[in-house]
Amino acid sequence: MQTSAALNRIQPSATLAMTSRVFELKRQGIDVIGLGAGEPDFDTPDFVKEAAIEAIRAGKTKYTNVDGTPELKQAIIAKYGRDNGLAYAENQISVNSGGKHTLFNAFCATIDPGDEVVIPAPYWVSYPDVVEFAGGTPVFIAAGASEGYKIKPAQLEAAITAKTKWVVLNSPSNPTGAAYSAAELKALGEVLERHPHVLIYADDMYEHILYDGFEFATIAQVCPALYERTLTANGVSKAYAMTGWRIGYAGGPAWLIKAMGKLQSQSTSNPSSISQAASVAALNGDQSFLKERVAAFQGRRDLVVSMLNQINGMHCPRPEGAFYVYPEFGQLIGKTTPKGQVIATDEEMVGYLLDEARVAAVHGGAFGFSPALRISYATSEALLTEACGRIQEACAALR
Repeated sequence: MQTSAALNRIQPSATLAMTSRVFELKRQGIDVIGLGAGEPDFDTPDFVKEAAIEAIRAGKTKYTNVDGTPELKQAIIAKYGRDNGLAYAENQISVNSGGKHTLFNAFCATIDPGDEVVIPAPYWVSYPDVVEFAGGTPVFIAAGASEGYKIKPAQLEAAITAKTKWVVLNSPSNPTGAAYSAAELKALGEVLERHPHVLIYADDMYEHILYDGFEFATIAQVCPALYERTLTANGVSKAYAMTGWRIGYAGGPAWLIKAMGKLQSQSTSNPSSISQAASVAALNGDQSFLKERVAAFQGRRDLVVSMLNQINGMHCPRPEGAFYVYPEFGQLIGKTTPKGQVIATDEEMVGYLLDEARVAAVHGGAFGFSPALRISYATSEALLTEACGRIQEACAALR
């Protein structure tokens, strides 16, 4: 018995694999601090929970429209208008079972063998795998810490060919937290305007988690000429701490939304009816709690950046958003652990930190840019202080 060629083209998610390993170690009673999961430690707001409970009591437990209820689509339309200055109709909105589902639907509905998808690196682990599952070819543009983890227009121009189907723009970024300003997006948009065959996937999942007064922008907003070929994707997972509710959504051209719905009709069908009702409340409700949570994240960011930059051989940029840092540590590659192991890769560094410091991170190779680590600071300052102290001690022990 054999699995399909399409399945064999992809790998299990490295971030989820590390999360599973942490769960298993904790079940064994091992004191491990998990900094690998991209999940807020805050709880879903009470008013969102109450909306879900009321939906259950009201009997909203049946099938809904395949790609979202009218109520949720209207809430999403209002959100795009309110926050992004983007106008959509209901037939331009897709509701999916999480942001990863949105990505899967969009790429699998449009990519043919030989099509290329331009992906800035470091990248979210799922981008290239979904491209390859669909039969396409990922084309990577590297931008390291010295570039602020952001690509330049000339790099984008050089990467686009006649085979390019999509360009992915993720801001703020998972895994780096880097965010593009409106001016930076405008410059990239000017390149894309010269290539009318290219679609743009704007992943805005961390839109509301920004620091130091940084103002969010999305490319269809700053480059209206790209509106008809941009899919602006978002969800309730991060800002509203609703990771387990599994609701992602997107706004885009009607033909693309229809194609995504066709695929969804033969795969998952509708997202959870209760999760959709809760998401209506999240998007339409009082948004003031977001400022308090972002302030907490910013304090955690400052703590982690400060402590990691105290490590000789490690450089940790200060991200503009999301809840990750992406420290580079090329100077530590080739050093030897107290047990005599030579650290040759960032994956081996992650293994060393897990085994010796009992801190779980994700290696940079999973995100297409090494040697580095992705560390999530979506946990308490007390745990972050302890974890970073352990990392400091483990790195100091290298020779």
